[in-house]
Amino acid sequence: MSVVQASVREEKKLMVENAKLKNDIDDLKKQLLEKEKKRGVLAVLMPSGDNSVEYEGKKKKPEKKGGEKAEKKQAAPSQEDVKVDVSRLDMRVGRIITAEKHPDADSLYVEQVDVGEASPRTVVSGLVKHIPLEQMQNRMAVLMCNLKPAKMRGVVSQAMVMCASSPDKVEILDPPSGAVPGDRVTFQGFPGDPDKELNPKKKVWEQIQPDLRTDDQCVATYKGSAFEVAGKGVCKAQTMSSSGIK
Repeated sequence: MSVVQASVREEKKLMVENAKLKNDIDDLKKQLLEKEKKRGVLAVLMPSGDNSVEYEGKKKKPEKKGGEKAEKKQAAPSQEDVKVDVSRLDMRVGRIITAEKHPDADSLYVEQVDVGEASPRTVVSGLVKHIPLEQMQNRMAVLMCNLKPAKMRGVVSQAMVMCASSPDKVEILDPPSGAVPGDRVTFQGFPGDPDKELNPKKKVWEQIQPDLRTDDQCVATYKGSAFEVAGKGVCKAQTMSSSGIK
């Protein structure tokens, strides 16, 4: 009888220990799951009665029906990647209000130019050798207004005066009679709005400039299309025909 009682007591003791071990295992599994969740690993519990745990990597995204591949939509090309022509340039009529010698460069003028904005722009031009200072005052001109501002011998230039140019001679382009500061210069056959500011890395100006020339009538052109102010006429050099423009 004592043997049987001892056996029952031993069995009960084992059952208590097994229950405690099961609780300990469950606690350890929960702790393990929490740690794996923080690491981004998905835990899959097996059916009850099986204390094992399987781990999977991140779930794969389901494939689209019909075997379609998930492709990122291509971004719409920006204007600067679509075309390179004269419509990218912000050409305007301007009036050189005043001009003076650059304080630190004998070959440069520093001008204040009205291009139809709230305040004049400062423009630095290498025209000292070609145009007398008195001819720079209160003068109408054509300016390119969307080059990136650049410092020239310590003075920031905010536009460029457009000129017919050869190695020996330079003439400022004249707008048509009646044009006023801020008038847009356009080109038939090349519609579009200019860039707000040309990206120097894209070399847009460098690609366009070789096609800017005066024709045999001294009219400024791009690929044969005249520099034109709508309803007022074309822009011209005074005497320089068949010359480059820059």
